[in-house]
Amino acid sequence: MNFYYYWLWLVFLFMLPYLEQVYSNSRPSFVNIGAIFTFDSSIGKVAKLAMEQAVKDVNSNSSILHSTQLVLHMQTSNCSGFDGMIQALRFMETDVIAILGPQSSVVSHIVAHVANELRVPMLSFAATDPTLSSLQFPFFVRTTLSDLYQMTAVAEIIDFYGWKEVITIYVDDDYGRNGVSALDDALAERRCRISYKVGIKSGPDVDRGEITNLLVNVAMMQSRIIVVHAHSNSGFMIFKVAHYLGMMQEGYVWIATDWLSTVLDSTSLPLETMDTLQGALVLRQHTPDTDRKKMFTSKWNNLTGGSLGLNSYGLHAYDTVWLVAQAIDNFFSQGGVVSCTNYTSLHSDKAGGLNLDAMSIFDNGTLLLNNILRSNFVGLSGPIKLDSERSLFRPAYDIINVVGNGVRRVGYWSNYSGLSIVSPETLYANPPNRSSANQHLHTVIWPGETTSRPRGWVFPNNGKQLRIGVPIRASYREFVSPVKGTDLFKGFCVDVFVAAVNLLPYAVPYRFVPFGDGHKNPSYTEFVNKITTGYFDGAVGDIAIVTNRTRIVDFTQPYAASGLVVVAPFKKINSGGWSFLQPFTPFMWIVTACFFFFVGIVVWILEHRVNDEFRGSPKQQFVTILWSVIYLRESYCHALLNSCILLYMLWYKRDYYYTTTNK
Repeated sequence: MNFYYYWLWLVFLFMLPYLEQVYSNSRPSFVNIGAIFTFDSSIGKVAKLAMEQAVKDVNSNSSILHSTQLVLHMQTSNCSGFDGMIQALRFMETDVIAILGPQSSVVSHIVAHVANELRVPMLSFAATDPTLSSLQFPFFVRTTLSDLYQMTAVAEIIDFYGWKEVITIYVDDDYGRNGVSALDDALAERRCRISYKVGIKSGPDVDRGEITNLLVNVAMMQSRIIVVHAHSNSGFMIFKVAHYLGMMQEGYVWIATDWLSTVLDSTSLPLETMDTLQGALVLRQHTPDTDRKKMFTSKWNNLTGGSLGLNSYGLHAYDTVWLVAQAIDNFFSQGGVVSCTNYTSLHSDKAGGLNLDAMSIFDNGTLLLNNILRSNFVGLSGPIKLDSERSLFRPAYDIINVVGNGVRRVGYWSNYSGLSIVSPETLYANPPNRSSANQHLHTVIWPGETTSRPRGWVFPNNGKQLRIGVPIRASYREFVSPVKGTDLFKGFCVDVFVAAVNLLPYAVPYRFVPFGDGHKNPSYTEFVNKITTGYFDGAVGDIAIVTNRTRIVDFTQPYAASGLVVVAPFKKINSGGWSFLQPFTPFMWIVTACFFFFVGIVVWILEHRVNDEFRGSPKQQFVTILWSVIYLRESYCHALLNSCILLYMLWYKRDYYYTTTNK
């Protein structure tokens, strides 16, 4: 038996070089992947260097791709959808099996159609448009966070501080419009709303005059909560003009999405620019502070000499290269082959002079895509795992506050636990708790260098004032009456109305409009009808709630009861053991004595004929009468009558006592 295993071992050693050659021949010597983004943007500068470093790290790691080298082809799109489509088609001429990017959501929408037709997986590390869904674009994979989560974070911040209306300024493209649409939905779920939306032109050239006119209109609005969802060039212009117009003062709230944190993390801004951002709240994609991230950050600083900072999109770009490399390695391990078939739909007589013969379909694109979707590892940005929407698992954001020459973190937001001052990684170990009592943020330094929560609204300069009708009565002027020499009104009803309006979390501009001449009481039915005709927007006064009026207008809860009320003075009387004698006036004592004599006489009349004790001299009979009123041992009739009379006397005295003491 041992001899058999010996020969089997020799055969294996003899075949080992041949098996290695067969294994190496099943994998190509290199594999092409492409990347499309804007080289000179804040994201592009960092992403380019991060992906180049990731390719070096992958090729130097023998456990990934083994003898196959990863070749990265990079093209700039200049944030143009047309340029992005051209660069994507050029990639197809070099047998690219995966596309990294594009950076822009606008370009991603166009290139995603090309990726779908040619079955080439497209992994974007910067396109945050929530409408880039897996249903419409099955070969699109998002390796960054969707704006769906970012706008949910913004909505929860607004709800946390109790604001109800916001103004949004956004860049008018797919990225801006769809992001604001997601914010609108998130606010509606929390009974908040966007009161004013304004879009700005997309492009590198931003007109200062256009921004000025835009912000002047914003300053006339009621809401003071402003969300800026733009690109860096237009975003900084918005803050610069807002600072010039005095809109970075106390009372305003500015919330910027992660376009601002990307620039703050990448470059050092001039002091003049930082002054225009003071007090703003900014969102930043959260990445855990791991040892691996710290080591790479140190390596990054050595590569750039500190001239270029590392932002979250750079970390996602680095992890995207590793995600593709591991998926390609699994693809080859499963017997996948890089082979393409001509795209026959392009070969027709209608193509004319277009050279589209190089366009081909990646035969095993679906297999590579499935390996990408099953990826699960820990990268520089944290755990890399895709959910059912092909977006990163457990999204989270840092909430930072621009103060002085830098920023300070005031909390976190995660889809798992909401707003918190504890890092999401710590909360993942506990059951999720989204209760309002569990939502916390550190103190924010708002514009104007104040820590007091801004009210969030003012009386608008362009809003329509409500016409509130007020009856001018000739009587009962305590309810409502005009102040002589002014257009003001006073009274109980006016005070209740003003107090209720002041409790509202938003401004309600109004003015009182009199109804009646003051010489006679106006018709309240006619007064109410003025509301239905639109002459009045509402009415304040002592208006009775009757059936015919409730059919045409709505009433508030009644705050005054109608009817006659008797008001009597109240005197406090000292109470004591003999207090029951206080109501007994001399006249009352005389009446009581008369009742006693009356009872005695009645008893004498009934008893003197049959009872010897009621006979004798007049003096003796008088004493017997008095004694019989108090005590009697005989005659049931006498006793019953005596008891009834005594009970009546006690009840009369009690009723008289309480009547007199309660006056």
